Amino acid sequence: MEPAVLGGKLASSLVAPLVKKLFVTGGPGAGLVDRPVRLDRLVSFRGERRSLGEEEVRGLAGKLVAGALDSPGEPPFPPEEADAVADALAARLLALGDLDMDDVQAVRLGHAELAAQLRRRAAGSGDGLCTDARYFLDSATEWACLHVLEFFTRRSTFVARTLVAQTRGQAELIAKVDELIARVPRPDARDTAFERRYLPYVAEQHNRITIYGIDLRESPDRWPLEVAYLSLEATAEDERTGALPGEYAEPEHTVRLAAEDALHTRDRVLLRGDAGSGKTTLVQWLAVTAAQDGDRIPYVLPLRTLIRAGALPSPAAFLTAVGCPHTPPEGWAERVLGAGRGLVLVDGLDEIPAAERHRTRDWLLALIRAFPGNRWLLTSRPTAVRADWLAAEGFRELSLTPMREPEVATFVRRWHRAAEAPEFVTRLLDSLRTKRDLARLATNPLMCGLICALHRDRRGYLPTGRKELYDAALTMLLARRDRERGMEAVELSEEAQLELLQRLAYALVLSGRTEMAVETAEGIVERALPSVASAAGQGDAATVLRALVLRSGLLRRPGEGTLDFVHRTFQDYLGARYAVEEGHLDVLAGRAGDTQWEDVIRMAVAHARPGERAVLLRRLLAEDTPRLTLLALACLEHATALDPAVRAEVEARAGTLIPPGSTQDAKALAEAGPLVLELLPGPEGLTERQAHGVTVTASLLAEREPGGALAVLRRFRGHAALGVRRQLVGTWDRFDARGYAREILDHLDPTELFLTLTTAAQRGAHAGMRPWGRLEFRGAHSWDEILACVPDPGAVEKLLLVANPEATDMEPLAALGRLRSLSLLDCGTTRGLDRLSALPLESLSLQGADLTGLDELTSLRELSLGQRLPGNHLTDSLPVAARLRQLHLGRDTTRDTGLRGLSHWSTLYEVTLSCPVGTADWTELSRLPRLEQLILDASVVDIGPDAPELPVVRTVFLRRARGQDIARITTRLPHARILRI
Repeated sequence: MEPAVLGGKLASSLVAPLVKKLFVTGGPGAGLVDRPVRLDRLVSFRGERRSLGEEEVRGLAGKLVAGALDSPGEPPFPPEEADAVADALAARLLALGDLDMDDVQAVRLGHAELAAQLRRRAAGSGDGLCTDARYFLDSATEWACLHVLEFFTRRSTFVARTLVAQTRGQAELIAKVDELIARVPRPDARDTAFERRYLPYVAEQHNRITIYGIDLRESPDRWPLEVAYLSLEATAEDERTGALPGEYAEPEHTVRLAAEDALHTRDRVLLRGDAGSGKTTLVQWLAVTAAQDGDRIPYVLPLRTLIRAGALPSPAAFLTAVGCPHTPPEGWAERVLGAGRGLVLVDGLDEIPAAERHRTRDWLLALIRAFPGNRWLLTSRPTAVRADWLAAEGFRELSLTPMREPEVATFVRRWHRAAEAPEFVTRLLDSLRTKRDLARLATNPLMCGLICALHRDRRGYLPTGRKELYDAALTMLLARRDRERGMEAVELSEEAQLELLQRLAYALVLSGRTEMAVETAEGIVERALPSVASAAGQGDAATVLRALVLRSGLLRRPGEGTLDFVHRTFQDYLGARYAVEEGHLDVLAGRAGDTQWEDVIRMAVAHARPGERAVLLRRLLAEDTPRLTLLALACLEHATALDPAVRAEVEARAGTLIPPGSTQDAKALAEAGPLVLELLPGPEGLTERQAHGVTVTASLLAEREPGGALAVLRRFRGHAALGVRRQLVGTWDRFDARGYAREILDHLDPTELFLTLTTAAQRGAHAGMRPWGRLEFRGAHSWDEILACVPDPGAVEKLLLVANPEATDMEPLAALGRLRSLSLLDCGTTRGLDRLSALPLESLSLQGADLTGLDELTSLRELSLGQRLPGNHLTDSLPVAARLRQLHLGRDTTRDTGLRGLSHWSTLYEVTLSCPVGTADWTELSRLPRLEQLILDASVVDIGPDAPELPVVRTVFLRRARGQDIARITTRLPHARILRI
């Protein structure tokens, strides 16, 4: 029906009289004494002045509905639904008395929202009505609410009270505005106009990230900040007040917080971070968010730019010094800082000469003292200034931490989204998980960006040899990055830095350490200086070493008096480079048995000449151990040129190990360590046994290298073989529950698979997964916990509980309305089996249950019992009305009953007996007309020569038959075709 026609059906002549009767009439005046006037006191069928009962309301609603039906034209809904519509409308009108609001609030709410509240209060009204009837009901409710609000606005008390409320509100608002004007001086109109131009400029100017040092084809060097920004973590030592004499002093501990929240708890922060850790990006993020929010005026001041201009700028020259094209009104910067509205971001203390840093400190402190109340952030590499450089001025020191695996994955996904190259994401993430040295390199945004660019430039493949990756990283960190950032040329050439760095690296590799004393490092540099001409004239060893630490981006000072490389992989790479240059192949081969030398040897193969590679690989094969054979195979990735015979020998020897053809082979392969993960193939080209072996190997290595193992297993999540899928399900407990569920389990074909849950974490993960039809719970889980973690109870068809003492009452199982199979093994004394009669249960396995109510489960087709049965006859406790096809009885089950009464279940097709079987029991078996499959424990079968034959049995399984005379059994089975012993 058209809205205009329906409006005619609900004319004011029908609705207005109804509304007037619903409410009592108040007297004149503002009604301030009774204020607020609640609706439950205004409605005439509730409150103190009742003049209308609920029956009268229903009658009024009926008249309105009847009037709409009697009006000319097409009826708005079928007439036979008139009573139902009238009842629903009355229920909604009566709900007026339940609303917790007064008439002023109702008018402010509006008629549509008021109608919506009545529909919610009268939940279920309208259920079962046809579409036209529901449409009429909703429209009638809204028309009624419109007239209700019209009625309120015409009441004299409403009008007067509204005027009083408005007068009071205006007075309060005027007082608050006056107070605000007194506290905050009115900004000059020119300031406001300028900030409307300046803030969008800042947001646009700093809303793109630049990755320096990347000059690869098709790789973007800039992308939107809001797309690619990654929240990093910063740490600080918790600040505690000293304990008084005799008091306990709490130990210091590390505080972690999101880096972008650094200025939320302290107005002055000194943020330290290694090269490429994201300091400048964080400065950009703070500037952009402040500009967009408008609560602070950001100033981004890169020190390398300010120093080139000569004198450090005053606030009036901030924008000119950084090249901002907008000219502010005179005195604007001082007014902003004087009002405490500024966010001053000073970036790159380490990027200016050491002689300028004290001048910079004085300039910064002068600004802070002149303009208190603003927020200040200064960034620096860790070793540029001492630890307490600004502590006396109230600066809190924070340090950016290396990226962890989830942050790396987030960075990679955002990088590729910004680069519009999503097709390369998964393969790169798998490489980062399986290639350990690559993963150790990707610990900050700078190196992650380089890896992404290299990977995309090669159309989704990393270099055949990782030497290219390290070479590109070293070139960027040692030379190109500072040059492209517009900094002064590094005093040491790239080759000179490499020569000194590789000597330091080799010394650490030989010692088996990752840190050395600064004095030791200075001694190594001092001995090297005479042979490094470009460095010899730059000062003594201590000066040259300080320059290496500050500018190379490869060395750092983790503690007072110690030195290390920012990434262990750089140490191994440079150490291997020096070992090859010096011809130390014997040293490398002699240390091959040490797992710490694996990466050094692989990098040595990358640096070596073809003849040297062949010698080193043959030395590895000569040891004839699986681990070194696999190490030789891993080295082939880096051997660009190699004697074909050596390559073939390595591949042939490794081919006997990979892929593993059995579970035993997989276990032996896993003993070679995490190195194996990046060598595992598949699933393409593998047999089912080989695919299963690969998944077993990866599962065994999960504890030592979970990320790499997960990457291997992910490749098999679409495999069809049941054995492979069982292995993937069975290794869930070796991984993070939610991550494994998301990456593996939610992609598996669940056919014929039980999903096993043992921990609370797995229950929590399962609650967010797609439904599984077969579930197994091991250990103690309450019914509430089990049912809470099942996303769709109706999807569960098979349930297995093992060693669960809490699941004793069967009543909660009624929630699993489609449950067909239930197994309760070692679950204590289970009670209430009769509660299962409402379920379509076809299979039941019990151990230790109270069998009361078992006879009521008439839908059973398969029954397995592992406990002693009561009574003298099987029919005393087993369900006599069930048409059983399979029956499994345990060792002690029939101690009192024997098999007496078994012939009652003439539908039995398969019987499994671990209990003693005598001649009488055999006779019961002979009376089963459909028994085709029999499983017996041969050691407890004791039948005489007069035992009857079992003519219909076709398949026999005899367990524990060793040393037994099975002829006495087989002669009684004349038509058996399959006999398994």
